[in-house]
Amino acid sequence: MAKKIRAVIKLQLEAGAATPAPPVGPALGQHGVNIMAFVKEYNARTAKQAGTIVPVHLTVFEDRSFAFVVRTPPASDLIRKALNIEKGAAQSGRERIGQIRRSALEEIAKQKMADLNASSLATAVNIIAGTARSMGIEVSEE
Repeated sequence: MAKKIRAVIKLQLEAGAATPAPPVGPALGQHGVNIMAFVKEYNARTAKQAGTIVPVHLTVFEDRSFAFVVRTPPASDLIRKALNIEKGAAQSGRERIGQIRRSALEEIAKQKMADLNASSLATAVNIIAGTARSMGIEVSEE
């Protein structure tokens, strides 16, 4: 028989550097999850991706056990790393902070394809391009 699910918690944490401090401790503590067990397992699974933000979907069961799925980094984080910028534009509709090639968007889309709601690579590229435009980054065709 399957375990009853108590809660599903979604967190975005730095890979390999999770600590019991907020936001992890309060989010897991209120559901009675062993915080240190989660932190150790998360850090072990994401150690190879150090320096990136990695989303995690944590399922907490009634018996206070848990299981989690590690997702791909957010598209905005991948775009920032591709352009080597600190953050997006403060006023994205008026301000342009950089330019990204369609080929770079394709690479990001291939990496994110498992987590996107897209049936083809072209659709996934359009989703990533929209994220780039909302960050104040111009998309070039060459």
